[in-house]
Amino acid sequence: MPATPSASPDAGIATLYRDHHSWLHGWLRLKLGDAHRAADLAQDTFVRLLSANSISPSDTALREPRAYLRTIANRLLVDHWRRLEIERSYLAVLQTYPQSHWPSEESRLLILESLEQVAQMLGRLKPEVREVFLLAQMEGHTCPQIARQVGRSVATVERYLAQALQHCYRLVYGV
Repeated sequence: MPATPSASPDAGIATLYRDHHSWLHGWLRLKLGDAHRAADLAQDTFVRLLSANSISPSDTALREPRAYLRTIANRLLVDHWRRLEIERSYLAVLQTYPQSHWPSEESRLLILESLEQVAQMLGRLKPEVREVFLLAQMEGHTCPQIARQVGRSVATVERYLAQALQHCYRLVYGV
């Protein structure tokens, strides 16, 4: 059932919600196999629309509402699966320590949130820049070692590192 243009962005979102929420929830339920998580992501899809205030009455989203909603929901699904993978990896590392050394639940949540932010930051880098950055920061390799490993010149590796560090600086300090 196509949505009809309304007088305000909120009315457009209300129409989208009324006409397509149950469809979106069903689509997400099929993707996730979990009705509760699907309901959360369906709501998050509409919250994202509301917070962006991105729909105007003449917007193409109102002409192709399901494609528009599916695009937003797909992005949220990718974020969801990435968070699950980060959480699984973190918990696997945590299992290698005695439980008496585990951080509190609150600290674990803060750590997971920080790891998610780092993953998002790394995800915004070009793959070759990300690889060089991780080799330098996580493996402790020098620029000449990285250059040999990735088959680039030392100058290129240094430029990639500078790009990654500038990116981090801009994210942290909002410059």
